[in-house]
Amino acid sequence: MQAAQLRHHQEQGQHPRALGALQVLPLVPPAHQAPRDSLAIFQLEGREYGPFPLRVCREKVDEFVDVTGDERSRWTSHAPPGWAAALLFVAAPHFLSDPALSDITRSVIHGEQKFRWAAPIPIEEELSVRGTVTKARERGGVWFVTFDLDAGPVRGTSIFLMSSARPPAGATEESTELNPAEKDPGEFSASRADLIRYAAATRDWNSIHWDHKAAVEAGLGGIVVHGLLQAAWVLRRFERVAEARFRFRAPLPVGKAAQFEQKAEDSQVTARLSRDGQELVLANLLLA
Repeated sequence: MQAAQLRHHQEQGQHPRALGALQVLPLVPPAHQAPRDSLAIFQLEGREYGPFPLRVCREKVDEFVDVTGDERSRWTSHAPPGWAAALLFVAAPHFLSDPALSDITRSVIHGEQKFRWAAPIPIEEELSVRGTVTKARERGGVWFVTFDLDAGPVRGTSIFLMSSARPPAGATEESTELNPAEKDPGEFSASRADLIRYAAATRDWNSIHWDHKAAVEAGLGGIVVHGLLQAAWVLRRFERVAEARFRFRAPLPVGKAAQFEQKAEDSQVTARLSRDGQELVLANLLLA
């Protein structure tokens, strides 16, 4: 499927290769199989990617606002907090396609994401985006790699779980999508078309979010919703956020509904997305 034209300094054709399973938990624990050159993984600590220039153009922000179900009238001078995902995916693909990781990227899981906003993300201004590997540790055949983002008004920390073990294939039949009319108030869902639109707005073109075969080969039952799209569903309820931590517990299949709940105490909010009683995303927010 042809992607929408992107107004960024890097063109889509220059993006690093597609990634493995991302933003979901593995269906089974991987076998203990250390990479051939463990020292090379440790030596990634301190490696920087960038800086990369990125203009926060209104067109891409509007696309993001529309696909996340938000309202454009709320975001006239700055982007929503959830647009931090687009900043992350300026630098993260370069890290995840680093040849030093080639032995451990058969299974890549975005286990946790933190963002910190020093100020709103200004529209029609140019930012400099840099990523840095700050920690790499191996436990039970799984590598826990910490990747820090510095993008001016936004900083972030991602924890990726990586393994050389290929996950078992999931189901082969594509699931049917929920009719939007079947959703209850307060529920969230995304169609495959929504996921393509979200990928165009954020550059997160991981094929498990739009290609059924790729999702099955990654050990999933089919296409799953981006973890950071679910994070955006949570964030869109708030105008200003100082900090947010998202832990991705389980995948949400395309077209299926997720239920939202939150508890607030002063400026601290705990929010959850779940499906049929299973927790998908746990979020802890500090409001600005």
